[in-house]
Amino acid sequence: MKKNIFLLFLLSLFPLQAQQIKVEPSFWWSGMEEPELQLMVYGENVASYIPEVTSKNVRIKESVRLENPNYLLLYLDISGSSPETFDILFSDGTEKISYSYELKERDPDRYHIESFDASDVLYLIMPDRFANGDPSNDQIPMRMPYKVDRSHHSARHGGDLKGISDRLNYLADLGVTAIWLNPVLENDMEGGSYHGYATTDYYRVDPRFGSNEEYAKLIADTHSKGMKVVMDMIFNHCGSDHPWVKDVPSADWFNNMGEYVQTSHMKEMYFDPYASEYDKGKMVDGWFVPSMPDLNQRNRHVAKYLIQNSIWWIEYSGVDGIRQDTYPYADYDMMVDWIVAVEKEYPQYNIVGEAWLNNPIGTSFWQRNSPLNPHNTQLKSVMDFRFMGLSHSAFFEETGEWNGGLHGIFDHMTYDFVYPDIYNVLRFLDNHDTDRFLKEYPTDLAGWKQGITFLLTMPGIPQIYYGTELLMHGNKSRSDGDIRLDVPGGWPGDKVDQFTAKGRDKVQNEAFDFMKKLLHWRQGNDVIAYGYMKHYVLQKGVYAYERYLADESVLVFMNGTSNRVEINLDRYSESIGDRIEWKDLLSGRNISLGEILSLAPKEILVLEQ
Repeated sequence: MKKNIFLLFLLSLFPLQAQQIKVEPSFWWSGMEEPELQLMVYGENVASYIPEVTSKNVRIKESVRLENPNYLLLYLDISGSSPETFDILFSDGTEKISYSYELKERDPDRYHIESFDASDVLYLIMPDRFANGDPSNDQIPMRMPYKVDRSHHSARHGGDLKGISDRLNYLADLGVTAIWLNPVLENDMEGGSYHGYATTDYYRVDPRFGSNEEYAKLIADTHSKGMKVVMDMIFNHCGSDHPWVKDVPSADWFNNMGEYVQTSHMKEMYFDPYASEYDKGKMVDGWFVPSMPDLNQRNRHVAKYLIQNSIWWIEYSGVDGIRQDTYPYADYDMMVDWIVAVEKEYPQYNIVGEAWLNNPIGTSFWQRNSPLNPHNTQLKSVMDFRFMGLSHSAFFEETGEWNGGLHGIFDHMTYDFVYPDIYNVLRFLDNHDTDRFLKEYPTDLAGWKQGITFLLTMPGIPQIYYGTELLMHGNKSRSDGDIRLDVPGGWPGDKVDQFTAKGRDKVQNEAFDFMKKLLHWRQGNDVIAYGYMKHYVLQKGVYAYERYLADESVLVFMNGTSNRVEINLDRYSESIGDRIEWKDLLSGRNISLGEILSLAPKEILVLEQ
């Protein structure tokens, strides 16, 4: 009892002890290339305190007081630092608050991270919908109310990092080489914000998914299986329940905080020669949706916070790449600075930006070194939304003599010339924001197989949306939940387990095995990853193309019609040459390429020597 009274006495003397101050980031590393470290200090009236550091190797370059006295920004010079723990002292003349801060030793391997590239196939997972490995974290105390309810498409369903970790063997067996997770950071929003795109804490994994330590372990375990991990980040906006919104640091921390302004989504205004300044401002400074306040990256403190946060996660977890959400919606110059800062620390790092444009010319504008853009974005990888948009009709509609079906794919590929680096274009049939490639369960796999084959043999970085190998289908017009279904078998008590061959039906196993064969064949296949492409105008609805590198070639023939056709091979002589005997990867058959080739309805040949 006397001890408790004494403790209360001490607390009354020091009302703003370190545990009442939040510092972000909570630790950092010595030996980083960037010598300046920003610390955001948050606490009641903390700006009234004078800071100092006890380290001989670290000094305060700048102390910034914002309009809100509950925030204090410290800019430290750590250029001469080594691993150490030191104190940050805050004094108001009558009392001092001490906060212990650590500079950890940097892992030298981080500098040499080999990011994802065209030799990889990314597998996109929405963590809440993939598998529930730890039911104990489903319904836990959070600031905002939510309910786990698998019967409701917009509620949380309970998927988590443990569920993904438990299925790493499944993914390795399938043959993907990298997993891209939809955002895993805290989304403490009313209703749950299961999708992850409304961040409420940039330094904390959402506890309903797991912990920071579990995230780092998942990445390490994924590496042990020979796979990589890509982290989804969002700089354009945060969630409306972020502490910054509840206690705004400064009037210019957000755009349009006084009166809601909806973004126009007109990303074309960046290169539109006739765009007005009004429309440019509305696009960049408008809010994505009412629950996602628009961050002002022109504010140097906001910019530094976001840049540092991304580097913290790379250094802490060893994550192999980044996918940046809503890329053109953030401040253009800040995003350039961000990429430069990341590559300063990790020279081989790859970042893919979501620039959703439906024309390859517009998409290419965003890629590094684009001749169409006088102000280099420095963005290494972009996403081919046009391919996604035409893929369903291209592979499922009948190919005519001169139009329809595969003609659309041929036409789309002719525009690859606009990309300065075609091997860093992310290609995909669908993702978490679009209709599923399959809108309904298929009666046959012909169109599905052609889409998968082309995705995995075209130039660029392929991305597969989770469940595609299981013939998941859905239409966004019905609901977002229709394209974000749970994987059967990922939850305790599920009646079937589609992570196993026994739990899949005959058609699903045919699809799984087909994709698995192509994915494993693609691993280490330099012809497909880095080779050139040559294609031919369709003949009788047949699309033919070659991938080649040095003296190796792969020839692909796709019959886009529902009829058996015979085609003359003389037009393909520059690809065939005198190599008459080939072997089809898919069937194992030997194929002779003489004068005529006969193809069954919707048949695919992937030919090697």
